[in-house]
Amino acid sequence: MSESWHDYKILDHPAILNLIFYPRADDYEPADTERSTGFMVPVGGGIHISCRFFFGKKDNVNMLFFHGNGELAGEYEDIGLAYNNIGINLFVADYRGYGGSSGRPKVSNMIKDAHPVASWFNRFLEDKGYTGSCFIMGRSLGSASAIYLAAGHSAWYRGVVIESGFCDISDLLGRLGPALNPPGQLATASPGFSRVMKITMPALIIHGEYDSIVPQTEGEKIYRNIGSEEKRLVIVPDADHNTIFAEGADLYLRELASFVDKYR
Repeated sequence: MSESWHDYKILDHPAILNLIFYPRADDYEPADTERSTGFMVPVGGGIHISCRFFFGKKDNVNMLFFHGNGELAGEYEDIGLAYNNIGINLFVADYRGYGGSSGRPKVSNMIKDAHPVASWFNRFLEDKGYTGSCFIMGRSLGSASAIYLAAGHSAWYRGVVIESGFCDISDLLGRLGPALNPPGQLATASPGFSRVMKITMPALIIHGEYDSIVPQTEGEKIYRNIGSEEKRLVIVPDADHNTIFAEGADLYLRELASFVDKYR
């Protein structure tokens, strides 16, 4: 594959980073519980990424999840339990500068770190005797990491789920900051779109009907262009970007459960 995380350096412009990243440390250190535990995953160069695993049965499906730009892995306790209840163990990864992670967030680092996080999680599952198959999922900003991995590591995962995601980050910049003029050749050279077309694993795309941050048309664009022969687009009625789970939890979880059961 010709593209790599290096191609995403074109997006490491301060004006772009200030628009898409909202790093914050944990307001509290969530303690390990009977159903969740935290990890610091090394990604190289002395950098560690904070992650949290919300687990049920050892034969559940395992979902590697990259969250949105204003979220933290430790805040997924309720959603993690909901996933557990439909037979999914949920592993949520932060980004540099988020939660307990070290370093500063950049687009290239976010993409670069996805691979060692995924590798660590795969080893962890094997070492701890989790036998279920693996899927990958990205919400909002996290869709970039999920798409990157899904395009290049089809042997690792049974399917990919993109929730409130975008086909390519350059499509999003004008909506996030109308006055932003992307540097250099970003308008024509931004990575991402070609990766969507290279995904061949089964895909589920979930999007809110009235998403005011990442419009429904972005979910439709992913659906049209993704290379998967088996794909499904689900639009959650009346949902905005940050209310998609609250507004449509029954539909959301039903479609997710059906997808992983079909391809596990």
